[in-house]
Amino acid sequence: MLYTNKYINIKELVKNSNSKLLKRLPGFALNLLARIIMQDEINRILDKYHENTGVDFLPGVLAELNILVDIKGLDNLPDNRKCFFVANHPYGIADGLILTCIVAKRYGTLKAIGNDVFMLIPQLRPLIAAVNVFGSNYRDYLIELDRVYKSDVPITHFPAGLVSRVKNRKIQDFDWHKSFISKAVECERDIVPFCFTGRNSVLFYFVYLLRKYLGIKANLELSLLPYEFFRKKNKSIKVIIGKPISFRKFDKTKTDREWAQWVKSELYSLKNKNAD
Repeated sequence: MLYTNKYINIKELVKNSNSKLLKRLPGFALNLLARIIMQDEINRILDKYHENTGVDFLPGVLAELNILVDIKGLDNLPDNRKCFFVANHPYGIADGLILTCIVAKRYGTLKAIGNDVFMLIPQLRPLIAAVNVFGSNYRDYLIELDRVYKSDVPITHFPAGLVSRVKNRKIQDFDWHKSFISKAVECERDIVPFCFTGRNSVLFYFVYLLRKYLGIKANLELSLLPYEFFRKKNKSIKVIIGKPISFRKFDKTKTDREWAQWVKSELYSLKNKNAD
């Protein structure tokens, strides 16, 4: 293997996890899992760009896979960088890289509210205000998040928390969490919506529907996200940026939860308004 550093090591992650189920997996199963998540290819890319950190890392990865980004509404990005830049979450990795890349290119810096799994990638650590979406947040994460919210740094966020799934025969985000609304009001941050128009493979949604049918609670389809990311190689991804929504919009006529779904609906409407 050409890479010198092993950033992602499934066997070590399982060994150090708190899951008794994972620790009972035999060696061949761990090897299979490493292949599914494309561990070697991920490590190769991370090693290639090991000297690029933070905002300098993002364009390199997109260029490595020759992922082209078709942006509409770039002029909607406000001069004031103290905003929440929120997006739907159809891909899981590619949309995160693109969202942060666009915001970083415009403002030079940012903080991304992201799953703490991304802290495994050293190049991304300067950008991530990590959130453990699968359990209780650690105290230091909460302290860091509060500091970030109150700063003037741009914040990128996927309010759904999870990648889009099949819902009501449509592929869309589940209900958005309400916290970004309350924090927008509290910290006087306008909201800038980003709408991604694509989707993952049929395999991703099939695994999701199958494990739901079988009553399996573990998010098995998440292991396919690296595969989905590499499927975007040499493809174009379309994103539509909407006009900023003032934090003053979120008055008492709706609850924070209702306002969150309203913003989600407004974001998805960008797709119809900008149909080719």
